[in-house]
Amino acid sequence: MSQSQYVTDAETVTENTCRVAVDTHGNVFKVPDYSIKDILGAIPAECYNRSLPRSLSYVARDIIAMVTIGYLTHVVGYPYVKDLHIAARFAYWFAYAFVQGLFGTGLWVLAHECGHQAFSDYGAVNDFVGWILHSYLLVPYFSWKYTHSKHHKATGHITRDMVFVPKTKEKFIKARGVYEDIEEFSEDSPIRTLVELIVQQLGGWLYYLLTNVTGQEYPEVSKWKWNHFWPSAPIFDSKDYIYILLSDLGIITQSLVLKMWYDKFGGWSLFINWFVPYLWVNHWLVFITYLQHTDATMPHYEADQWSFAKGAAATIDRQFGFIGPHIFHDIIETHVLHHYCSRIPFYNARPASEAIKKVMGEHYRYNDENMWVSLWKSARACQYIDDEGSKGVYMFRNVNNIGVGTGKKKN
Repeated sequence: MSQSQYVTDAETVTENTCRVAVDTHGNVFKVPDYSIKDILGAIPAECYNRSLPRSLSYVARDIIAMVTIGYLTHVVGYPYVKDLHIAARFAYWFAYAFVQGLFGTGLWVLAHECGHQAFSDYGAVNDFVGWILHSYLLVPYFSWKYTHSKHHKATGHITRDMVFVPKTKEKFIKARGVYEDIEEFSEDSPIRTLVELIVQQLGGWLYYLLTNVTGQEYPEVSKWKWNHFWPSAPIFDSKDYIYILLSDLGIITQSLVLKMWYDKFGGWSLFINWFVPYLWVNHWLVFITYLQHTDATMPHYEADQWSFAKGAAATIDRQFGFIGPHIFHDIIETHVLHHYCSRIPFYNARPASEAIKKVMGEHYRYNDENMWVSLWKSARACQYIDDEGSKGVYMFRNVNNIGVGTGKKKN
């Protein structure tokens, strides 16, 4: 079937029902028709139970793991490698920073649990623990907590979602240059895709915090205020002001701690024990969240088509081997459930996830392919969105002749 035939079919079906669209690969996507009440009613009551001792034990586990790995690497292992070839020493320290970054990401996820009040029944404890853990990683805890909450409340809403808001066809054209039609674009080279992915993975998180990239635009406010550090930024409500300052205080305090670390132990210690693992944490955060919200089968909605139940279904569960459930605390494997009920702690998410699958049926989105492969595929296939006659239900399109793209003939 030709690409133009896919689009024609979409227009015919949506004209009659307004309940479907055609995804990037030409498959018919059916808009969910269940309610949030249906979803929440299926979740066993015990899944909502939160245990402060259990949650703290995971924080302790991750910190102990990082300290132990640091001791074994610096004290026990290093005498055996310090005289080896520089390549061997590089591999040794690379592996060390990589593993530390994994457990640092685990701490990031636990702070994320605090922000959702899934950590315990005690709000003050949740915010204190989350503020400490996120500040260590230079994350403005309350600032991100508030924008992330808005993201959960409007996931998949094209004008209200707060992050990974895809470009429309018109904005994509404008961003790439002055063209009158998408047909005038040539296919992106794989090299360009690779460079864009490297930039995204290395700097995407900081760029988001500093400029609100992939978030909503606020043309009535100066762009320098579109960030997570300015208390009166348009991404916040006026009641958030004092908490944004507390977030900034956490960043300032950690910056002073890092300066003291540098003065006491030197640049190498700070670089290998904190900075490189910090870069890994930033990478994993973008890697995880991008792939939770970007997929060729994933819809976005205009206001008149959106509902909370539909938006929460516009996410996807993936698999990341041993690391996902055991170090990243199941944030990858149970993300769909997390969007329906973010106060369920991660250690109760598996049974809750199984329960909602029975309600979601075909609308539950899951992909178990290698996530690095998915990263590449998504970057190539998911460049902009277009409703193509589906009346407010947007699906991803691209200029790379992947699936239903621009309508250009393949060479």
